[in-house]
Amino acid sequence: MPYRQIAITTIILLLFAILGTAMVAYTYDQTREQIAANERATLLRKLHLLIAPDRHDNVLLEDTVSVLDETLLGSEKPVMVYRARKDGEPVALVIAAVAPDGYSGSIKLLVGINVDGSLSGVRVVAHRETPGLGDAIDEARSDWIHIFDGKSLHAPELNRWAVKKDGGDFDQLTGATITPRAVVKAVRNALLYYQEHEEELFAPAAKH
Repeated sequence: MPYRQIAITTIILLLFAILGTAMVAYTYDQTREQIAANERATLLRKLHLLIAPDRHDNVLLEDTVSVLDETLLGSEKPVMVYRARKDGEPVALVIAAVAPDGYSGSIKLLVGINVDGSLSGVRVVAHRETPGLGDAIDEARSDWIHIFDGKSLHAPELNRWAVKKDGGDFDQLTGATITPRAVVKAVRNALLYYQEHEEELFAPAAKH
């Protein structure tokens, strides 16, 4: 192929690459704010499944604190805690905890805890568990996740916070034990973290 033709072809391909990159960048810039707003709205809906809107008068997505405890919260990175208050008084909070030892990897959770230490609920927000088996931890697949509603470190007692196969009080899933075992452990650990850090978790949000 003559050098001139090669040069022309190269320039055309380069122009197409530049144009394509520019279009992608423009599209991202135009949709970035909408994507962020959609993500915030989705997160808020999930938080309100655990703490009903009529239970608080603050903005959950703005009254937050970032905490780090790899042992109890399952993540080597800080996780977010969303605090609910009414008339300035603590009502409940949601910890974005992680179960690091799921069957197919980490399971991301939202653990709702009332100010008295009881669970307002738990939801799975991300996982890679086996379809038809471990994925039953997802509320969209089964009601299993509701076994935590109203539970605390005293109901059942701490030594009963395990699946029945391990001598505890919590049902495992048919054909799957590792996944529910990981979730039960993560929820228990989130309650332990709350018990140890309640005062600082509900400390007033810093003013900027």
